[in-house]
Amino acid sequence: MTVELLIEHEGILYAPAVEEGITWQTDRYGSPGELNFTVIRDSVLKVSSGDAVRLAVDGTGIFYGFVFQRTPKKGGTMEVKAYDQLRYFKNKDTYVYENKTAGELLQMLCADFNLNAGQIEDTGYKIESRVEDGQTLFDIMQNALDITLLNTGQMYVMFDDFGALALRNISGMAYNLLICENTAEDYKYTVSIDGETYNQIKLVFDNEETGKRDVYMTKHTGNINKWGILQYYDTLQKGENGAAKAEALLSLYNKETRSLSISNAFGDVNIRAGCMIVAMLDLGDMQLSNLMLVEKCKHTFRENVHFMDLTLRGSGIDA
Repeated sequence: MTVELLIEHEGILYAPAVEEGITWQTDRYGSPGELNFTVIRDSVLKVSSGDAVRLAVDGTGIFYGFVFQRTPKKGGTMEVKAYDQLRYFKNKDTYVYENKTAGELLQMLCADFNLNAGQIEDTGYKIESRVEDGQTLFDIMQNALDITLLNTGQMYVMFDDFGALALRNISGMAYNLLICENTAEDYKYTVSIDGETYNQIKLVFDNEETGKRDVYMTKHTGNINKWGILQYYDTLQKGENGAAKAEALLSLYNKETRSLSISNAFGDVNIRAGCMIVAMLDLGDMQLSNLMLVEKCKHTFRENVHFMDLTLRGSGIDA
């Protein structure tokens, strides 16, 4: 395994001496891709905020981003943190848009913030109208993807593909990688109703035409009897179908959440948050054998060693 890290400073490429333990982490939503590494400081190397960083493994580029943090340490080393373009999705703004797909929205955000766009799939569903007031670009985009999921049943993931923002349907991101007792050092399996579990949905809309507040509610009595009332509450925007959205949210959230964390699996640079892999494990209360969605993925590169820590979810455990 050949790992190459380059830093570009004012048009000059540097190949610094890097200590073992480079990490690259991706999350399915809400966080940029993150690269952490430690370089040996010398009289030649120059590193500044905003410098471009590239990481390639066996000749394949896997990370392209920019230096956001430097921490000089005793002994002549410096810790460096770099993020990909999604770091700029922490910016906040206000948008009012109509009749756009999530893909068209992403194209607009890329143009407005001078970001490079890559393979952006047509999500096929036009969002009639949407007002996003003072929201992060992450939230604006995720709201569009959630609306698309509720109306089409299709899940899309946004990520930075070596310097170009992409939007892909997760159904087209399945890899022939098996996670089992032989390929993972350890795992942690958790069943919970303490996170995103709701058995009662309440949506409200302030109707300017009638001067009243319209309320849309739905619930699952059986699970309320077992767990108590776990209520999801939100406001609707003009044009949204409150009754249909409430039913869709209940179908999505009225269940236990089940998470599976894998430690020190054999590394594969193709695997990142948003892709699908095969997991076959004895989880105690069930035998898992299914395609799983990677929620989080952390790669660690050491001398001739490459491991992954994964957080997974899917129909095999999230039913």
